[in-house]
Amino acid sequence: MNQRTLIIAAGLLIVGLFTVTRTFFILPQYQQALVTQFGNPVRVVREPGLQVKIPFMQDVRFYDKMLLEVDPPTQEVILGDQKRITVDAYSRYRITDPLAFYQNVRDEVGAQSRIAPIINTSIRRVLGAAQMSTILSNGREALMAEIQKEVDERAKTYGVEIIDVRLRRADLPDQTSAAVFQRMRSERDREAKELRAQGQEIAQQIRSRADRDRTVIIATAQSEAQSTRGEGEAKAVQVYADAFGQDPQFFAFYRSMQAYRTALGQGDSTLVLSPDSSFFRFFNAPNAGALPAVK
Repeated sequence: MNQRTLIIAAGLLIVGLFTVTRTFFILPQYQQALVTQFGNPVRVVREPGLQVKIPFMQDVRFYDKMLLEVDPPTQEVILGDQKRITVDAYSRYRITDPLAFYQNVRDEVGAQSRIAPIINTSIRRVLGAAQMSTILSNGREALMAEIQKEVDERAKTYGVEIIDVRLRRADLPDQTSAAVFQRMRSERDREAKELRAQGQEIAQQIRSRADRDRTVIIATAQSEAQSTRGEGEAKAVQVYADAFGQDPQFFAFYRSMQAYRTALGQGDSTLVLSPDSSFFRFFNAPNAGALPAVK
């Protein structure tokens, strides 16, 4: 076999291999395919595995069976109670008809540009009739279900099924949020001042009540002390009177001794008295061993 024959065989082999690669294609399990001939759709292939097409005449476009995401731009929506909110939504869809998908939107970028406006329009319509309290409560699920159903009906012409529509974020606009936060802060300050004023009033009432109780307790204690002191002094007077009545001479002597102790007990005291003074009558008594009679 000469060199020319080898070159021709090698060329034929290369052409054969290229033709085989252009004839067969492998469809993964997570994808589906649309076969086109000169740009026109011919058939849809959904079964995974090795597939055949006409080489050099037909091409294959692959589309995912998995869930795809549409992320429409953030928008402001006026609710039914005239409140403005900023809505950031997203949606998940699945390609169910590759032929309709190819004819209407071509690819995922085209689907994003077509489905996103539908989602925003539906959000404005549904939320425009809702209240803020509904969006912040369990009623939000019903609103999302209504939006999903409406978007799905309108997107079926694109060969897709809308699986879910969710709100990633639903907040007040920045200016409105600042005003609301300031109003909330003012309200909390007002409540705090009111609570402090109430606390001070209650504290003043407690202090007044405590001062009143203190005054009453002290007055009662002083009254009881004076009464007890009076009773004690009365009993003491009665004891002294009884003792004086039983032995007046001894009582006079006892009182004189107390007077001597008081007058003469201090070392720096000086008394100038007559020796015949009645103060010293017990010192001048004729009988020192006996108590003189008191006149």
